[in-house]
Amino acid sequence: MSATTSLGRWGRLSSLFSLAGKRRRAATHAASGPMRDFLLSATPDPRMPLREIDIVSLDLETTGLNPRRDVILSYGLLTLRDDTIELGSARHEIVRISRQIPEASAIIHGITDDQAASGRPLEEVLPELLEQLAGKVMLVHFARVEQHFLDAACRHLYNAPFLIPTIDTLLLAERLFSLRNHSIQPADLRLFNLRPRYNLPRYQAHNALSDALATAELFLALAAEIQPNPDKRRLGSFLANH
Repeated sequence: MSATTSLGRWGRLSSLFSLAGKRRRAATHAASGPMRDFLLSATPDPRMPLREIDIVSLDLETTGLNPRRDVILSYGLLTLRDDTIELGSARHEIVRISRQIPEASAIIHGITDDQAASGRPLEEVLPELLEQLAGKVMLVHFARVEQHFLDAACRHLYNAPFLIPTIDTLLLAERLFSLRNHSIQPADLRLFNLRPRYNLPRYQAHNALSDALATAELFLALAAEIQPNPDKRRLGSFLANH
């Protein structure tokens, strides 16, 4: 049995169709503007060839891991299309926040209070980020962080949920480990512990843009292992559960 078949030939079609319905329902309650435009944007058909899909690799840096009390500090993103990372699409921005950055958090991501003070507030940043993601697929490593923080931000600013088809490289790696009956330790699935398995270069961790690039490169390596023939890759085989 091939890895592609084991991961699901069409992926989780019912999950995506359910997601499309949730997006339509959410849009009916969203006010006109960036959130409604985002929810009404058509998402790619999961039967489409993966190489024809615009995929946005995204990473967030935050003040902590709890979206109820922590906030977004920065984001980095770039686009993949036709098995190519488009470096010209790269964007990185620090978000201004109205509180001091916890010392333990600053040690990890290196963003200082002075840097955060020079950024734009989330109210200005989020509409542009939604525009970048509209009609595309989001690629992340450990989707819970980006999904929960963006959902909290959208609910706070627009009273609407953040819903988007998502590829999670952590889940793809976990499935491949299971398929090959490899034992898995939690640390094995960290982004920068997975990359050496595919001879990918080392980058500085916890910079949103370099992490987005690292995730994009890891995804291309995982996709090649899941389905060596790029012409046979279909979006649905790579989508995460929603």
